[in-house]
Amino acid sequence: MKRDIAIYKASLDNEELTQIRSVLESKDDLSKAIEFEENMTKFIGSKYAVATSTSTSAIHLALSAIKLKRGDKILMSVNSFVNLPEVVRHFDAEPIFIDINMEDMNIDVDKFEKALAENKSKKLRGAIITFVGGQTPDLDRIYDIAEKYGIILIEDCRSALGVMYKGKRVGNLRADMTIFSTNPSNSKYAISRSGVIITNNEDIANRAKLLRTHALTTTYDSYGNLDYVYDVVDIGHKYDLSELDAAYALAQLNKTEKFIKRRKEIAKLYEKRLTGVKHITIPSYKDEHIFTQLIIKVSRNRDAFARALKERGVATGLNYIPLHLLSYYKTKYSIKITAFSNALNNYQQILSLPIYASLTDEEVNYVCDQVIDVASEWI
Repeated sequence: MKRDIAIYKASLDNEELTQIRSVLESKDDLSKAIEFEENMTKFIGSKYAVATSTSTSAIHLALSAIKLKRGDKILMSVNSFVNLPEVVRHFDAEPIFIDINMEDMNIDVDKFEKALAENKSKKLRGAIITFVGGQTPDLDRIYDIAEKYGIILIEDCRSALGVMYKGKRVGNLRADMTIFSTNPSNSKYAISRSGVIITNNEDIANRAKLLRTHALTTTYDSYGNLDYVYDVVDIGHKYDLSELDAAYALAQLNKTEKFIKRRKEIAKLYEKRLTGVKHITIPSYKDEHIFTQLIIKVSRNRDAFARALKERGVATGLNYIPLHLLSYYKTKYSIKITAFSNALNNYQQILSLPIYASLTDEEVNYVCDQVIDVASEWI
């Protein structure tokens, strides 16, 4: 019997409703946004958290906090989501793309260091390092390289909340800032899209909080309303987190460890069922992987394989389409398709299967059955 399995669904229970109801029925001036920030700092072990309306706004705010300027350069993996170069371009700055390694699909650290050596300039301000699917890159080397060349390092952990590196929580290591989201999906129908900047740098935190709400300097009443006299001291944004979104994010944050545990169980089931299946490869992964995406590789004709699964009710995704293949960046920078060979070869095979905490073993087995069935007929 055909079923419909989404690529991602939010995992909800009464905790979200309780948190949201507490906002709607509140008779005091307690802020869920502030509570969310406080809980994030406790969870990560950091000094500061700056909550934002989305993870993309968090990245934009982070670049605003370091005063990114026209012509500045920011390094990033070519295998990142489009929001990274997008926010860089909004400053009229330049993204510099780096190829990936084929093992974990994260940035190739050797090529990352080579790019820094070849671009010694005050204009090369920093790097944004993406954690693909919830797996850590070689952070010790990346931290050492960033310190050697004196660049600002931002970790794009939108899909890696709760991930550990050598027994320590990412977000409280050696990056200048780390960006998280309580929603790892890019769905246009997402219930909430909250983001947060994590940092131990007081100056960055203070500047981000100032710019988050139009760079207004004023006092607020107990209901969060502006005093009748206010001033603006810079060009800011409207990126603060609403109380309802904060309530939802707080409930989701409290379940992070449970979500990770369940996704790892699902990943093990996928691995057990799909290992050795013709045309299908499960990439190797570290024990620290938290599987916000479950990525397999299809040996040939990946797009037709995805269509066949869709006909059987199984949604799939791509994490990610290399940035140099997207029309804007391909045209803007005249990049050849073959410029990043590892990312190109990887892209031609990868396919993300459904994985989220509310996915049942029965549903996972249904997905596996369909993958195995399609693969058995594949030429």
